Order: sequence, then C-alpha cells, then structure tokens
Amino acid sequence: MGIGTVYQEVNLLPNMSVADNLFIGREPRRFGFIHRGEMIRRATELMQRYGFSLDVTEPLGRFSVAMQQIVAICRAIDLSAKVLILDEPTASLDTSEVEMLFTLMRHLRDQGISLIFVTHFLEQVYAVTDRITVLRNGEFVGTRNTKELPYIELVKMMLGRELDNNALQRAGRTLLSENPTVEFENYGKKGVIAPFNLKVRPGEIVGLAGLLGSGRTEMAEVIFGIKPATAASHRSKANQDRYVHRINHRATDWDSALKIAKPMAIIAAASVRENIILALQAQRGWLRPIARKEQQHIAERFIRQLGIRTPSTEQPIEFLSGGNQQKVLLSRWLLTKPQFLILDEPTRGIDVGAHAEIIRLIETLCADGLALLVISSELEELVGYADRVVILRDRQQIAEIPLEQLSVAAIMNAIAA
Repeated sequence: MGIGTVYQEVNLLPNMSVADNLFIGREPRRFGFIHRGEMIRRATELMQRYGFSLDVTEPLGRFSVAMQQIVAICRAIDLSAKVLILDEPTASLDTSEVEMLFTLMRHLRDQGISLIFVTHFLEQVYAVTDRITVLRNGEFVGTRNTKELPYIELVKMMLGRELDNNALQRAGRTLLSENPTVEFENYGKKGVIAPFNLKVRPGEIVGLAGLLGSGRTEMAEVIFGIKPATAASHRSKANQDRYVHRINHRATDWDSALKIAKPMAIIAAASVRENIILALQAQRGWLRPIARKEQQHIAERFIRQLGIRTPSTEQPIEFLSGGNQQKVLLSRWLLTKPQFLILDEPTRGIDVGAHAEIIRLIETLCADGLALLVISSELEELVGYADRVVILRDRQQIAEIPLEQLSVAAIMNAIAA
C-alpha cells in the first residue's frame, strides 16, 4: 500500500513545468531519451482526470499555491498512493482555493483513496472529514465521528479541560487614559490574518486567546511589522517602530538569534549583559557604542529590579532557567522605554515560582502605564490579569470579552461558538 504526503510548503520545483514536476524521476522515455510529447500527454490527461484543465508546459511557479498543492496531490496519487497525508494544505489558501482543494479531496475519497487531513482550521475539519482524531502535546486524546462531535466537545478535547466558572475574580484597574496608546482599524495581511480592529490604552492589559493555530502569533507579527499589513490604518502616540516590541516565550523556538531583525530571540552563547543591552544598542546605532561601564551598570540594575538569578552579568544566557531568560528578554525591551509591549506566551515552559514572578512583573508594568498585549494559552492566567480578552479562531477576530463578563467558561464558549 503506497503512502503519499503533501506538505504545507509544496516541495516541488517551481522553475520546471507542471509536466516535469508530475513525472520527475520517472519520465517516459524513447530510445533512452525523455519522450516529452508523451509526458505532456500523460500530464494533461492526469490533470483532466481530476477536473483541472491547464497548460502543463507552463512553469509550476506561475500557478497559484492552491494549484501547486493540487499538482503535488496528483503526483502522489499517480505514484499509486492509497493513503494520502495532507499537512496543513489550506494554510496559505483563500476561501475559493480551499473549496477547490476540498472538491478534489472528495473526488479522491469517492475513488477509495484514504486521506489524513492535518489542520488547525476547525470549520474545515467539519466541512470535509468523516472522523476527527485529536492530539495534544504529542499524545493521542481520542477519535470521534465528525457528525457526532459537537464543536464545544472538540474544543474541550483540544484544551484538555472542562468548562467551569472557577475564574479568578478581581476588580478592574483604573485606566490612566482613555486615549489609546495604539489603535488598529481593519488591520491585517492576506493569507496571514484577517482584518481586525484593536485598541490598547495606557495601563491596560489586553489578552489574546484562541486554540493553537488560531492566528494569535500571526496577529502579533503583523502588528509588530515582521509581516507588514497589506491594507489598513493604525494610530499611535509616537513612531510605532520606536516603541512597539515583542517578546517570545522561548528564544530557542525560533531560528538563529544572530539576527537583530528577530527581536524576540536571545543570543544563547552571549552573556546576560550583552543580551540586555542589544535592543538599546540597535536603537542608538552601531556608530554610538554603549560604553562597557554603562553596559555593566544597566545589566546590574535590571538584574536587581527584575530579580534575575544569575552568578554574574557575564554568565552566558543559555545556562539560565527559562524564567530568567524571559526576564532578560523583558529587560532588553524595557531598557528602550516602550509604551506598548507584546508578550507571546510569557509563562510557557517555566517553573511555578518563575511563573508567579512573571505575572507580577506584567501587573507592575501595567501599573506603570505600559500598554500590553498578552498572548497566552493559560486561560485562568488571562482571566486573572487581563482587562479584556480578544478571541481568535481560524485566523480571524471573532469576539471580545469585557472584564465584567470575563471567565474561563466565557472564553471557551466564545472559541467554540
């Protein structure tokens, strides 16, 4: 039994023709040479068999991502695959392209091909599947028939918890100003995150909640500018590039940190001191180096203020615990005196003691007038300190829960609505 796999990033050759990609490594030959006429005929016939008419002599790269996915699927099926694994095939497709792919998937199912559809788009799961298998943290959770699995039950399986109202209760904090530090209207990027509206005021904590793959990190990256918005408007108190910073939960989750363009990363082999002063040095420019004595003073001040546990300022950051690495990253951006800070899973992967310290730091920063956008999968945590929580699903903003209605149950119900 053949097994074929089509990945999110199409692993074909965009500069070669569709026909070449379909038959690469198994080209029809005549007298020892590639029989191009026969290959083109077979390629055209193969695509038409599944309802697609296109010029197979054109380079694959000239076609949409959806069509490239379809070519990859047709190639796998022509290699006698009886089981086809589709790994996030719709991640970069628009609505019409998704439906085109689903049409092909249903066609293959009717022909007896078994398909495994890996995706984080829950609505698509219900649109095209017969059974749903849930994995969480690398472990099998369960398999249910799609028609028998209510949406809210699927969310419970994915989150690993029941709905409850045991939320942390607290009084809302007094906002320092009604004028937002940042405001985004119809802000987004095609293929990354649907247009959204968001404002964050001084001294306010806005939480971002949603399932894995819901678009939380993508929203942060569009706001920060790592993935520039395609069309929108935003207003801020000052030049956004000067004070909007983002800190990721662990630098090791990203590629090489020796790129200042990756502002969320640590430089593992560099010292605590060097990691703390990195953003300030970039802000000043490399023609105005920070004196070593000043670097030392800055590092010692933040080690003391944030309670960073390290033998010395010269300790390589890779030898610090996750919680202390997180504090070093926080120090780096606080040194630039931002007005708006994005925290992406700030407490993931750290011990209980460090977890509590990070939460206290977040609340302290808020009390000092900083506007914060916090992404977290810990719903009880968000309920404990957020003033509002924005809900994302399938890379779209679907709801916003105000403080007076905020609870774990409210967040889960909004995700599953």
